[in-house]
Amino acid sequence: MALIETRNLWKTYVMGSETVNALRNVSIEIEQGEYVAIMGPSGSGKSTLMNLIGCLDTPTQGEYFLNDKNVSQMNDDELANIRNREIGFVFQTFNLLPRATALHNVELPLIYNGSSAVEREEGATKALGKVELADRMTHRPSELSGGQRQRVAIARALVNDPSLLLADEPTGNLDSKTSLDIMRLMSNLHAQGNTIIVVTHEKDIARQAGRILSILDGEIVSDEKIAENNKVVS
Repeated sequence: MALIETRNLWKTYVMGSETVNALRNVSIEIEQGEYVAIMGPSGSGKSTLMNLIGCLDTPTQGEYFLNDKNVSQMNDDELANIRNREIGFVFQTFNLLPRATALHNVELPLIYNGSSAVEREEGATKALGKVELADRMTHRPSELSGGQRQRVAIARALVNDPSLLLADEPTGNLDSKTSLDIMRLMSNLHAQGNTIIVVTHEKDIARQAGRILSILDGEIVSDEKIAENNKVVS
């Protein structure tokens, strides 16, 4: 059973007298434990596809199954529940609370799901350890480097043990050396069994994944496997 399956997904926007098909008939399957990059230029539809996979939006036509649940049929409350329990989000801009410590930032999803204070602290401490930041848990974002802030954001995404880690341009605000560090961390998390989808327009970042889905004008135009030596194979 695939973790993610989309069947003939369309996303259509009506802008005045113009109809824009942001996604056109997208059918993909992603297995549990895969590391996939969705790659395409600005306006290609990759952000729209990410929003549908992340249950931030619903399709105009077609179906989306996550863990065998038909997400495309869910209402807003059900989508919010799926997002909190099944998906960990990592964004380009970190989205950390500036006055909260790293530990408290990571605890946030556990507050929303009703975990006790003890459970929150234990879970957040464990997640910060996974991203090699246990020694910075009392620091606020202003006291951390860009790479460390992104690690806090990744720890927050992991704290609920989600089925899927969804990263939107996770290295977009980082220098090249820090970007490599973050992508090494992503590879390590994948090796530990996490299913990861990275949305990016950068080929070097996409090639760190095991598979690249290329999207253009709302359609998947190629689906490539990546060999361990980072050469594309069929």
